[in-house]
Amino acid sequence: MKTLLVVMAKEPVPGKVKTRLSPALSPVEAASLYDCFLQDRLKEMSDLSDVDKAIAYMPESATLAFNRYASGKFSVFPQKGQHLGERMHHIFIDKFGEGYSTVIVIGSDSPDLPKSIVSKAFDILRSETTDMVLGPATDGGYYLIGLKKGFPELFTDITWSTDTVLSATLEKAKALVIKTELLPIWSDIDEYQDLVTFYNRYKKPVLGQYQVAAKTIAYPNQGIRMPLK
Repeated sequence: MKTLLVVMAKEPVPGKVKTRLSPALSPVEAASLYDCFLQDRLKEMSDLSDVDKAIAYMPESATLAFNRYASGKFSVFPQKGQHLGERMHHIFIDKFGEGYSTVIVIGSDSPDLPKSIVSKAFDILRSETTDMVLGPATDGGYYLIGLKKGFPELFTDITWSTDTVLSATLEKAKALVIKTELLPIWSDIDEYQDLVTFYNRYKKPVLGQYQVAAKTIAYPNQGIRMPLK
């Protein structure tokens, strides 16, 4: 049985990523911070064993940039579709068509998400009693979705990037009799206050504690303006 983890990512171009962190951060600072998110996410997930790993990137012209991010540990392919739902739907359909029996998709907006949660998601999907696993985000969306077959209805008629994404997806799953399990709630970093909360959480690291998101946590120490309040 072939299993696949896909990290969805954007090229860290100023003005194109993490725009809701401005004006507190300049477009250049926001893009540099997102680069830290992405490096942390890929480093953490690169250690997952017995799982193929890939980056689904955008825009399509960013192939060379993402080949560098992949560092030989991830395959890379461009995202397809006009909106988030279409892009995720294409990932699942295409990868199931390539012979994968289980596919999990995550984003890049929660740099401290540990690989243990993703590993747990794969374990859940190995059960015959589960068709889908979702990782609820604190903003009402989800940070992870895993499936064992395609359900196009899950990605249509959803108002993406709102606080109703998770609830609407669960309603569709119930109507379609898709057996679903939920992972622990986790936080994405989308708004500036999310960033403040993140740094307050990690401002006093515990000595000897395993730490993810090292580059993101160190970001304010790089001489970058970070007016946290």
